[in-house]
Amino acid sequence: MNVQGFQKLTLLDFPQRTACTIFTGGCNLRCPFCHNASLVQKPMENDNQVEYVLDYLKKRVGILDGVCITGGEPLLQPDLKDFIKKIKALGYMVKLDTNGALPERLKEVIDLVDYVAMDIKAGFSNYKKATGSDIDISAYSESIYIIRNSGKDHEFRTTCVKGIHTLKDFTEIGELLKGEKKYFIQGFVDSGNLIKGGEAFKKEEMLEFLNEIKKYIPEAELRGER
Repeated sequence: MNVQGFQKLTLLDFPQRTACTIFTGGCNLRCPFCHNASLVQKPMENDNQVEYVLDYLKKRVGILDGVCITGGEPLLQPDLKDFIKKIKALGYMVKLDTNGALPERLKEVIDLVDYVAMDIKAGFSNYKKATGSDIDISAYSESIYIIRNSGKDHEFRTTCVKGIHTLKDFTEIGELLKGEKKYFIQGFVDSGNLIKGGEAFKKEEMLEFLNEIKKYIPEAELRGER
């Protein structure tokens, strides 16, 4: 289990939970606007913090109640299932963040987790540009199906970036996720650690995207608007 980073307290990453966040190394996508470029492209070798994390969690039982596992792409970790089991054995609820490109791996762990968040990188006709990857679109479709039919609390979200996203993306996403309860459009933030770069939309532009997707997902919201 390649744990690259550890945020000891978050009130944002896991809805309605006082949680910590674990960052895993490596990703199978190369989204140009990715804000964790070093973690994705050059994860540090032998920087395994698993025992430290588990020891920390043992000491915080009753103080924290959730653990968010993010990346990179956590489903690339071959021992993720065992790691989640260890966290669950301590009494914590677990949230998994995923890009949806590994549906078979998702099937292996989804019964163990309590909350799933999947990034919808763009409308499917624009996925290659948004992800920097040629992964077959059917993988993402299958992951969406798995999540929507899992009975697990979940959300889908899209980070919108100038030069990549247009109104067409949100029409396609709306058609894809019609009837969902939790969908968020997130504002791009330049972390200073990007794969290529990006530019944020203004709030009024994001509201245009939101109004489009609300035709399909009335409860859609903006998150991190500017």
